[in-house]
Amino acid sequence: MSGSTRGAPGPDAGRPAPEGPLGWTFLTNHGHVLVAVSRDPELRQRDISQAVGITQGAVQRILDDLEAGGYVRRQRVGRRNRYEVIADRPLRHPLEQPRTVADLLEAVEA
Repeated sequence: MSGSTRGAPGPDAGRPAPEGPLGWTFLTNHGHVLVAVSRDPELRQRDISQAVGITQGAVQRILDDLEAGGYVRRQRVGRRNRYEVIADRPLRHPLEQPRTVADLLEAVEA
C-alpha cells in the first residue's frame, strides 16, 4: 500500500478550518513564535505569549533556542528587544529540506 498523501482533494477541501479550541496545530510553538516575530519584530514577549497561547517563560526559551540556532537575531533597543528573522536559514527536519525559513513564512502568509 502506498504511503502517498497526494491525490484528489477531500470533501472538506476549500472549506475554512473549524473554529473553537485547538487540540493540535500543524506548526510547533517554535514555528508560531517565528511567525509572530516575522510579522512584528518589535513585539514584546508578553504579546508573543498572548498571540501564541503559551507562557512568557516558554516564549523566552523558544527565542533563546531560535537565537542559538541562528534563526533569529535579538537587538536591544532602549528597554525593548527587536527581533530579526534570518529567512535564508534551512528548516531543521530532513523532510523539510532544502526549504528555508522564508519558504515557511511565505506559505503561512499566502
